[in-house]
Amino acid sequence: MTKEQIARINELAKKKREEGLTQEEQEEQTLLREQYISEFRANLKSQLDNIYVEQEDGTYQKLTQKDECPKENYLS
Repeated sequence: MTKEQIARINELAKKKREEGLTQEEQEEQTLLREQYISEFRANLKSQLDNIYVEQEDGTYQKLTQKDECPKENYLS
């Protein structure tokens, strides 16, 4: 994501607070936010994929992904 795109996200957020957005601007804001979140998640996943945890015996083990909890657990 470029600096110009991030600046546009901030510009649209400010305009939304001050005067509101047109339908086209709302759609643009939604697309930019989705792109930002997608790139953020990809970057975070990349960082997590390169993390190793030192074990008690001094060896290093790559961090593994934990199984996801079923959604019904979040509702209780």
